[in-house]
Amino acid sequence: MDLANLKNLRGTLSQNAPIGQQSWFRCGGAADLLFQPADQKDLQTFLAQWPEDQPLCVIGGLANTIVRDGGVRGAVVKLGKEFSAITCEGEVMTIGAGALNGTAASMAAKKGIGGLEFLSGIPGTIGGACAMNAGAYGNEICDILQELRGVDRQGQVVTLAPADVQMTYRRGNIPQGVIITQAIFKGRQEDTQSVRARLKEIKDKRNTTQPIRENTGGSTFANPSDDMRAWQVVEKVGGRGLQIGGAAMSEMHCNFMVNAGGASAQDLETLGDELIKRAQDQLNVTLRWEIKRIGDCKKSP
Repeated sequence: MDLANLKNLRGTLSQNAPIGQQSWFRCGGAADLLFQPADQKDLQTFLAQWPEDQPLCVIGGLANTIVRDGGVRGAVVKLGKEFSAITCEGEVMTIGAGALNGTAASMAAKKGIGGLEFLSGIPGTIGGACAMNAGAYGNEICDILQELRGVDRQGQVVTLAPADVQMTYRRGNIPQGVIITQAIFKGRQEDTQSVRARLKEIKDKRNTTQPIRENTGGSTFANPSDDMRAWQVVEKVGGRGLQIGGAAMSEMHCNFMVNAGGASAQDLETLGDELIKRAQDQLNVTLRWEIKRIGDCKKSP
């Protein structure tokens, strides 16, 4: 599409934007076009003009994402700090999709709102967490969700109740084409010190059990069942420390994939697919990617 046809936009348009290098894995390709809207109205203006037959992808912090080496065709919309506002009214929090999960958890603690502490254990942004019904430490997004707000592919405002999305384990079930811009969560009024103590407990646990100082994307696979953890499956098939190219499964937590140095996105995906195959062949267990993968494996000439 001729960019001259995109008019009256106040945000930033960038061609051949190196989003792979901006991901937590620090590898992968570029976006043909990256749009960072100035606000929701700017996003609506863009969507109303972007052809429906052209690809469109939405990203946040790229914490739980592999950007394939061939890059991403069409347009990529990134919701950044302009969509990160957080407001509180009693035990109800309205949080922008671009807000970091950890920031939201800290704000909840500051306001004496319990029930959102688990967000501090999830890398990335609120929008991404809602898209996958992210969870940690026994809680998930659907436990606190009151309402989602966003815009559809035509740029029209959309409001979704929990019944409209019917979130399931690690699946947000957001209607296709809808971009979430805000989430409304309901916690519970508690003593601030109690909430902060739980936040500290989660932080301490993460520091000692997860490779958070490495280039990682968080949990690689979803748990296969309630009584089977993904890390246990990875361990049983010889995945702990397994390395392909520059991609490796962490020795500290074997359900965390890391860029051990010079990894390509293909290395990461090949390693994950190898473990999926081993789990199926050796244990008859189906592992499902929890990390989102976007783009093309190899860019067309």
